[in-house]
Amino acid sequence: MDSKKIQMPREVHIGPGVIDNTGRICKDLRFSGNTLVVTGSNTLKIGGKKVIESLENEDFSVHMVKIKTASSESVEEVEKKLDDTSLVLGVGGGKIIDVAKMASTNAGLLFMSIPTAASHDGIASPLASIKDSKGSVSLTAQSPIGVIADTDIIRNAPFKLLASGCADIISNYTAIKDWKLAQRLQNEYYSESAAALSLMTAKLIIKSPDTIKKGLEESARLVVKLLFSSGMAISIARSSRPASGSEHKFSHALDKIAPKACLHGEQCGVGTIMMMSLHDGDWKCIQDTLKRMKAPSNAYELGIDPEAIIEALTLAHTIRPERYTILGDRGLSRAAAKNLAMKTEVI
Repeated sequence: MDSKKIQMPREVHIGPGVIDNTGRICKDLRFSGNTLVVTGSNTLKIGGKKVIESLENEDFSVHMVKIKTASSESVEEVEKKLDDTSLVLGVGGGKIIDVAKMASTNAGLLFMSIPTAASHDGIASPLASIKDSKGSVSLTAQSPIGVIADTDIIRNAPFKLLASGCADIISNYTAIKDWKLAQRLQNEYYSESAAALSLMTAKLIIKSPDTIKKGLEESARLVVKLLFSSGMAISIARSSRPASGSEHKFSHALDKIAPKACLHGEQCGVGTIMMMSLHDGDWKCIQDTLKRMKAPSNAYELGIDPEAIIEALTLAHTIRPERYTILGDRGLSRAAAKNLAMKTEVI
């Protein structure tokens, strides 16, 4: 590949109460003047107000915009408010961070990621998932200049968000298997260092599922660190390959069939069980880990009709067809999809 820069956050702050230091952190990074806080109605109460207060205490001028969806319209709405702005801060979940990330990239401004939940690896990655008229697309963006992850806030978020983040990390296993397969069969570029970091991240979760507990600050801290590592693997690879393969294709296909049914990480976790079986790997280990973390491991726990699982499996290969995975170019027949889902106890 041509030589290109690897973009990483300059500072990462993880711990209880760190959100109260937002203003000082921004000042230490030599920012000043006008800032824009991108948040949502609920996340404004959870963390946005603390960020605004901290910035104002350090003499920043703060403007704020609330968004509801990670859509191209939301990105445009944020861009319209970026005149004379020195820094964009995304305070909230994945959707809010992705919109702030994409809008700041388009405007040529720097961006601070302040997650209020640890539900997937977008908190530090150079990618943004944005919906347009054709559905959800993964767009190249910039990495945040910094990450401020307050583990007191994250541990108090609904536990299913933390479990979803863990499931998203576990999906790195099959993503790397797919990437290796594409290298062998399609001569695709493969980064050993990015793959090693991604696998190490997944293995740490597999080895310690019982440490992921509701309301535990140490659990929130561990998951945030691992999501950050997964995001760094994406930065090194300059592609989502280290963290997105056939299991993500399944999840995106499910989004089309059963929109808003459940969390992205939850769907990817269930997809990982089935894709690990296709790779002839230890799918029972994946299933057991998800169960021990109280993350969904089948259609019923996802709250999705088994027929939707089968349909998503048959459709998955059409998602990002340029990305070769174990699903191949033709995908699974309905009979093969049903057999796979039944074999792995997903339906």
